[in-house]
Amino acid sequence: MNKKVIYQFKIAKSEEVEKEEVSEVKNKETGEVEKITKTKKVKQDTPYDIIIHEPSRRQVEDADMEFSIEMSRCIKKGILTKAMLAKKYSDSGGLLSEEDSSRLIRLYQELNEINNSLGRLLDKKQKNEKEKSREAELSKSFASTRKEIVDLETAYQNVFNHTADTKAQNKVILWYLLNLSHYQAEGGEVLPLFPGQNAEEKEESYYEMDEGGNDIFDLSRDKLMTFISFWYFSQNPTEKEFQDLESDIDSGNL
Repeated sequence: MNKKVIYQFKIAKSEEVEKEEVSEVKNKETGEVEKITKTKKVKQDTPYDIIIHEPSRRQVEDADMEFSIEMSRCIKKGILTKAMLAKKYSDSGGLLSEEDSSRLIRLYQELNEINNSLGRLLDKKQKNEKEKSREAELSKSFASTRKEIVDLETAYQNVFNHTADTKAQNKVILWYLLNLSHYQAEGGEVLPLFPGQNAEEKEESYYEMDEGGNDIFDLSRDKLMTFISFWYFSQNPTEKEFQDLESDIDSGNL
């Protein structure tokens, strides 16, 4: 069964290929025209499709586990969560206004409640029409609430950059990058961009490419990170939204 695709885009990789050149030469002895074939190496742009696959339910569960593990690890090291930081500023004053601090705390609580309700519905294999409608409603609420949080946090970006939540989100985005990214040469097989049998091997592949260089990775890295982050924070963005984002990247507006 073909996997669903979140989005795909093209890159052109410069490769050295063998090309045959045929020339005609007249034989001085027989007078006949002979064809001579020579093979030489030339550089040409080879197109590749970069494909971001939609995660399976199992992958979503694994990613959620990654988030929880990283959150717990950070909290044990004394790194505050966003909610804890907002509460701290709300109680003592600081960079966040009291109004914004209170609003963030309320939004975090709402998001947690929506996520719990949505999780219970997603776990149900058989849903009636009322439950399907409720699931769609909760998904929309989750996306709008998270967007409101992101918009508010952006105004205080430096404050929230080093929270446990941000570090956990970055870990999950990297996890999705490693597991959802694929590439395909024209007419070829779809292959994982980061080979490996498990998370550790895929992550090792990523760091090897990042440090040692890899043409396909280098040409697709910025768009891949942008698209996966956009998908993660936007909740089911449309094809048109991805296309508009790609146009902004190509035109230098991002």
